Amino acid sequence: MAISFSGTAKSEICRVFPQKKCCALAQCFGILLFCNSFSADGIRIITESRDFAQNLPKLFKKAFGISFDQLPDADSSGKLIFQITDQEKLSAVMGAYGFDARDTLSLHVNLPVVEDDCCKASFLRGAFLAGGSVTDPLKGYHMEITTTHQSVARETYTIMWETLGFYPKNAQRSGAQVLYLKQCDLISDFLTFLGAPVAAMGIMEARLEKELNNKVNRRCNCDDANTSKVVEAAQEHLSAIRILRERGMLENMPGKLQQAAIAREQNPEASLTELAAMMDPAISKPAMNHRLKKIVEIAKEAVQ
Repeated sequence: MAISFSGTAKSEICRVFPQKKCCALAQCFGILLFCNSFSADGIRIITESRDFAQNLPKLFKKAFGISFDQLPDADSSGKLIFQITDQEKLSAVMGAYGFDARDTLSLHVNLPVVEDDCCKASFLRGAFLAGGSVTDPLKGYHMEITTTHQSVARETYTIMWETLGFYPKNAQRSGAQVLYLKQCDLISDFLTFLGAPVAAMGIMEARLEKELNNKVNRRCNCDDANTSKVVEAAQEHLSAIRILRERGMLENMPGKLQQAAIAREQNPEASLTELAAMMDPAISKPAMNHRLKKIVEIAKEAVQ
């Protein structure tokens, strides 16, 4: 099965493994606050990213010194499920973030865990890996991370401003809190910050390709419009010349007009600039346009 753009970005981010325990704790914090379920009843993380799935056991070992109670089968496909249900493990995880499994009613970002800049970056990596997605830039520009905790969304909003210098937009969807970006440059900056510069470059390349295609299309449309105008004008000229010739009036017209009429008859697809160069002596484009307009006016008067 082909990997999505979002999956490719996550694979790239997974190459940035936290070297310090504080960063491992921060990244796991982001994962837990944006995963499927994190409460005193259990931890449940579901992902389709094989690289993220490979990193999870190592992350939890480094951060908490514990292992998952349920791991996905090595050869399983589709969604991969990780679970912790052991109460001692759950208490250890929640205690690491200042929560009490017995009386914590709502989760929030415990700021000391993300005090340092390196830990803020790790936290956002975890949040994106567990609850984030990014649209293929060939289809559109949209990146989001989703959590079920309102306080978490509000505090993550502030962390993004502190680390990146811009705020995401926020919305509610089916009871969940969604932080999202829709500007391609901001999405690119965010992915670069997380450690996915190749994916970020893919977004900017897609943007340049779209801009180039738009310019080419506008140019082609403009050229088509100009060609249509030239054809319509030439047909009007030829119709007028035919009327004048049929009525025997062309031979009695001034030599300059006769010369212009003959050039147009012999070169029905030529532009005004090309016709002007055929005159003897050569004249300007406006002068050529004036001669042909004069021929059209005389023909109109002749049929009235």
